[in-house]
Amino acid sequence: MSPRKVVIKKSLVVLISLTLLAGCRNEQSKEVAINKIALGSCIKEGKQAPIFTAINDYRPDVFAFLGDNIYGDTVDMKVLLKKYDSLAGQAGYQVLQNQSEVIATWDDHDYGRNDAGVEYPKKVESQKIFLDFFNEPQDSIRRKRQGIYTSYFYGPKDKKVQIILLDNRYHRTKLKSGTKNVHGGKYVPLSSPQSTMLGEAQWKWLEEELKKDATIRFIAGGTQFLTEHNGFEAWANFPKELEKLINLLKKTRANGVIFLSGDTHWTEITKRKIDGYYALYDFTSSGLTEVHLSKTPNKYRLEGMSHAGANFGAIEIDWAKKDPVITLKAIDVKGDIKFKHDIQLSEL
Repeated sequence: MSPRKVVIKKSLVVLISLTLLAGCRNEQSKEVAINKIALGSCIKEGKQAPIFTAINDYRPDVFAFLGDNIYGDTVDMKVLLKKYDSLAGQAGYQVLQNQSEVIATWDDHDYGRNDAGVEYPKKVESQKIFLDFFNEPQDSIRRKRQGIYTSYFYGPKDKKVQIILLDNRYHRTKLKSGTKNVHGGKYVPLSSPQSTMLGEAQWKWLEEELKKDATIRFIAGGTQFLTEHNGFEAWANFPKELEKLINLLKKTRANGVIFLSGDTHWTEITKRKIDGYYALYDFTSSGLTEVHLSKTPNKYRLEGMSHAGANFGAIEIDWAKKDPVITLKAIDVKGDIKFKHDIQLSEL
């Protein structure tokens, strides 16, 4: 293990020592089994974030930021940098960096503009700032791609966890607006074969990732995967792309898949039965500071499996069981469990 120094540009320079395991970064394997993963999204960088205390008390092996990690919403990269600096200055975030491995993807606000996709004009510059902030090695393949998608592997062969982080912004077709519905959503589904969530290169990459050996696979992105269409951002705005994703799982015979998502400002578990395949789960974790009390319709939401209030998501894997159990939890700022749901590995 070797210490790394990261310079944070606030109004003055702050040095934070980070300890990273050599060779455990992108698309490489770490041979230690993990059993605690935490996740979250939607943190307003200028607000106090007591949720970090609860996360750090939980002591996850890995913490995954699932987007809206700041609210940048700008084409001025100096503004974007300043907002990342504000997050970096949070004492709880500094503790998290030191005691857990931190991985991340983005959603719209940290990408640079609300609901933006391929049309955002500063995506190249924003990608560099994002990767610099999250201490991506200079020789990382992530710095050579158009988009920040990547994957990680943890654990030995019989307990291998794969975390796939998708980029649902860089190549995503611009959304189509219609009339606002009763819940305030204004987007309508795009049916054109040219419409895309991921772009051709990322789709090819994902197929190869799903062919790799893993016991459990978490496919993570900023946008909800399995909810019904409600006029807000979701894969449901691209029904052909969602169908393509499910067909890709079937084609590759990908085992152990659970989706992870953010964005909504509440947390919930969605479960959908899939013809000719096992049932799929989408664990949405939001928000770390941002909260909406009214939830949009979702007929696939599991009863009792939702919470509106500052929280983070927790995933625990009990490898000691003959049939390992994956437990999904929502935990609030006090460290209290708001809901939990068990999934046996044999279900996947």
